[in-house]
Amino acid sequence: MKTLVENISPTKVKVTITLGKEELDAAEQVALTKLASSVKVPGFRKGKVPASVAAKHVDPNLLAQQTADDALSKAVAEAFLAENIQALDRPEVELKKFVPGSEMEFTAEAEILPKITLGNYKKLGVKKQTTSVTDADVDEILERMRDGMSEKKDVTRAAKDGDEVTIDFVGKKDDVAFDGGTAQNYDLKLGSNSFIPGFEEGIVGKKIGDTFDLDLAFPKEYHVADLAGQNVVFTTMLKKVKELVKPKLDDAFAKKADSRLSTLKELRDDIRKELTAQKEREDTDAFKDALVGKLLEISEVPVPKILLDDQVRSIEQDMTQNLMYQGLTIEQYVLNQKYKDQDDWREKEVIPAAEKRVKAGLVLAELSKVEKVEASADELAEHINLYKTQYANNPEMVKRFDEPEAQRDIANRLLTEKTVDRLVELNSK
Repeated sequence: MKTLVENISPTKVKVTITLGKEELDAAEQVALTKLASSVKVPGFRKGKVPASVAAKHVDPNLLAQQTADDALSKAVAEAFLAENIQALDRPEVELKKFVPGSEMEFTAEAEILPKITLGNYKKLGVKKQTTSVTDADVDEILERMRDGMSEKKDVTRAAKDGDEVTIDFVGKKDDVAFDGGTAQNYDLKLGSNSFIPGFEEGIVGKKIGDTFDLDLAFPKEYHVADLAGQNVVFTTMLKKVKELVKPKLDDAFAKKADSRLSTLKELRDDIRKELTAQKEREDTDAFKDALVGKLLEISEVPVPKILLDDQVRSIEQDMTQNLMYQGLTIEQYVLNQKYKDQDDWREKEVIPAAEKRVKAGLVLAELSKVEKVEASADELAEHINLYKTQYANNPEMVKRFDEPEAQRDIANRLLTEKTVDRLVELNSK
């Protein structure tokens, strides 16, 4: 067998393979063995016909076709292995010449894992930002806790900012009620900015039993295209007003908020500790993202089309599902984001994101090889058990973590995490 390798591009290769009589004779014997199982010959049971006998009863054209198929499959596998070519998809084969029993020549094209040239990953020059927790941060959390623990008291006075009101409302555009604009016995905290601008403000000063119209306009950036920037009228009835009485910030409040604590100071310290840990995680995640981003900038990373297409499909599927949970479609999103059409959205948003994902995956895979980062069987088992614990209430999900495909996915994630951790280690000295 002779092979000639031609690099069509950094991500695609064409291999020209020539087989001689020896390889074709061996392929013919394999073909005969396969075809013999279906040949009927007097004196022999079906499937028990020797290859030498079957050769006299097999259609020559069928034998030539089977021989060519077997020779191609075997030769492609051996050639790609010998040349250390990592194909990303099934090679496209084109037969150039075939003389049964004498010679065969064909080409095999495939997208391949490209050569990755890493930049100086040990000196990326990225500094980790440290975010400190302030007294104002702690105060903000305490105020949220006070809001959550507020006592609700029915009042007969006019509604004011900070009250919780119960309302009925019907929203109309051009005198026609629109979807999602009608509700009864809806509880709303005034000042929460849960509704469009002007709605909550319009209720302030109204009394129980009042029915009134709120002439408003949806924001131009509103996520529902049919309502974005549109003038509407909400016919509203105020049914209840409740004053929210916040508890006093003292030791009793701290004990009620957390039975482990005795004083307000302990509560403040506990909140500061939790916020510090949270900000540390956020700073670390931002540092990791910055390191990977910088490494992508200084490395040479050709992007195979097949990997890019896979990521584009994945992003589009995730986007479609996430929008569906919000009651939106891709078409609405494209319109709301001011793209010309879906092709424009795909070109400007999806493809760049997909390309970055592919590059990051290839760069980190190369880095794991260079730095000899590995995930042990014990580490993998620990991660799998962790996932099983998280989904303990979902037996079907727990069962899926025993499947080879799921475990390979977890192993890849673990290796990626360890590689990024190694990158952090190298750039934190």
